[in-house]
Amino acid sequence: MKATRLTGIAAILLFIGVIFVACSSAPTPTTTPSPVVKKEPALYTGKNCLSQISYSAARWQPDAMPVHLESGINEESTGHDGKSTIWRAMFASPARGTWRTFTCSGSRLKEEASMGVTSSSEIASSPDIARAMFQPMSLIVDSDKAFATAQDNGGANILKNNPQQPVVYSLDWDFSKKQLVWVVMYGTSHSDAKGVGVIDATSGKFLRAGK
Repeated sequence: MKATRLTGIAAILLFIGVIFVACSSAPTPTTTPSPVVKKEPALYTGKNCLSQISYSAARWQPDAMPVHLESGINEESTGHDGKSTIWRAMFASPARGTWRTFTCSGSRLKEEASMGVTSSSEIASSPDIARAMFQPMSLIVDSDKAFATAQDNGGANILKNNPQQPVVYSLDWDFSKKQLVWVVMYGTSHSDAKGVGVIDATSGKFLRAGK
């Protein structure tokens, strides 16, 4: 009787062992890794970034006003259509007698500023800097419209000859003529520029061309 019971127990254990081996030898289900989603850069017009920077500058100093705005060129954008992933603006505070550079970035490049608005440390300014300050609300015509106007006045031929021609934008107050102007430069600097167009940033009127 006892031998029969032991035999039965052994049979049960053997059966369990067979099931365990069968389960452990079953193929392990594989999981497919999720595809890596590439984060695209954000392209901004000058007016868009100036608005973002103005908000940050006001938090730094309520009386801060823009003095200069310019676009950057990198592998994400050639500056066509008045857009770039990098815009930098100089803001000055008469009360503090200092200025700071603010960067508005939509770039994903490691060598560029991180996305959003960042700023440099304060730098002492000269009394003459007040002559270059302008009200952000004076900017009516955005950089994309300035680009279209420059295209209609000779720029289209430049891009026809070189579709990858970089285009850089700068926004400044022309103190002598008392007007805010866009300078649309077909090149990365005045030395290599294929053409320059100056557009009234308030009315959108084409003012003049240059080299």
